[in-house]
Amino acid sequence: MSVSVARVPTHSASKYLQQLAKHWSHKMEVAFSEEEGRIAFPNGSVLEMRADSETLDVALTVQEGEDVDRMRGVISSHLDRFAFREAPLTFDWVTAP
Repeated sequence: MSVSVARVPTHSASKYLQQLAKHWSHKMEVAFSEEEGRIAFPNGSVLEMRADSETLDVALTVQEGEDVDRMRGVISSHLDRFAFREAPLTFDWVTAP
């Protein structure tokens, strides 16, 4: 299992968190509020998000055998679509120990 984290600077973190969660709620297991969200993907990966007034913190857990870079790209490209006015957002992905 691999865990990737990123702190994304944006003043619209809550808005993007909610948009992404609603977008995927018809396909995946989703739970969210204005400040936190969790999305469980069919391949076993999980995205957890936390929004505050200046950043969107994301933690992506990818199961062994899945493509970490592809999953990071899926997350960042979807969030960039919602953030089209300020895109591209800055995702400095780091693999958590």
